[in-house]
Amino acid sequence: MTTWEYLTTPLLIHNTAAILNNWGKQGWELVQVVTGPEGGLVAYLKRPVGGGEQNSGLDAAAAASRQFEEPGA
Repeated sequence: MTTWEYLTTPLLIHNTAAILNNWGKQGWELVQVVTGPEGGLVAYLKRPVGGGEQNSGLDAAAAASRQFEEPGA
């Protein structure tokens, strides 16, 4: 049985393809795009555990999410 790991990431509407292509190169498969609680788009992705360098996308996800934090928050 395949075991999956999951990732959520915000999508910038003017750069959606580049963002998704970047995650795809790291082995992530797009599952769904939904409207987030504050109106932006959020992508849900998955990949098999051990299917690439383990946790290679987590640092990038953390960096991407920090761009949406307010300065001084």
